[in-house]
Amino acid sequence: MNENDRLSLGKKASWIGIIGNILLTALKAIIGFISGSTAMVADALHSGSDIVATTIVLHGIKISHRPPDQEHHYGHGKAESIVAKIIAIILMITGMGIGLSAYHSLKSPNLTSPDAIAIWAAVLSIVVKEWMYRYTVKIGERIESQALVADAWHHRTDAFSSIAALIGITGAVLGYPILDPIAGIIVAFMIVKAGFSIYLDAINELMDTAPSKEVMDRIKKTTLSVDGVRSVHKIRARKNGNQIYVDLVICVDKYITVEKGHQFAAQAKYNILNTMPNIKDVVIHVDPYPLEDNDHSQEKR
Repeated sequence: MNENDRLSLGKKASWIGIIGNILLTALKAIIGFISGSTAMVADALHSGSDIVATTIVLHGIKISHRPPDQEHHYGHGKAESIVAKIIAIILMITGMGIGLSAYHSLKSPNLTSPDAIAIWAAVLSIVVKEWMYRYTVKIGERIESQALVADAWHHRTDAFSSIAALIGITGAVLGYPILDPIAGIIVAFMIVKAGFSIYLDAINELMDTAPSKEVMDRIKKTTLSVDGVRSVHKIRARKNGNQIYVDLVICVDKYITVEKGHQFAAQAKYNILNTMPNIKDVVIHVDPYPLEDNDHSQEKR
């Protein structure tokens, strides 16, 4: 998939999320206030935070597709990780605010049961937000966008919070008003937990965490498949958004010419880039074989 298609899909998913959340936030806020449901108002605030988060994702995806420049030699791919981190912080702040509000309601001596209309709003929210999650995570995984996947989980936590709200509201309508603020606290906990998980994932990518073992093994195998490459070692890789940058060392017969060694390296780079489309660039250093200390090398068998 080329970068233009990736950007187009990312923008489409973001706009669907923004429009959907605007409609849901308005609906849940109105019904929450009319019905007197603490859990539904908390759920509306959660959907409102989704609007902000998805707007940030939209801008992050646009920035991540900017080409390299004099200040950013490796492009702007990490913008998506930064966006995912911002979303995580928004989620945690939102969750703590909702939890505090629900706690104050729980302590109130004048707890009242909400109207039954809030139940239908919660059901609608569950259906819509679960669909938004499935659609957004599918696109996010397809274009390998950490920011979009984080936003999808934002939708999923909203669906979960609506389930908690539904249970609380239903219980309150049946004569147990204390269940409504308790549901609000449960919603808050789920939101904070999801935000913390997304935050850790974003930190890992910003710390240049290596790709999966499967990716690293495939890089090694592809390199060793080149005739003339006797061994490969010091394979290092890091993610930059959905792209991967690789550095490695190959060993070739020490009696061949420098030009021939360069040809082997060029062929290895070509093979890696053409069989693994997410790899943006490969830097290969050529050493003579055998090395005096090749304990860490991977030789052909």
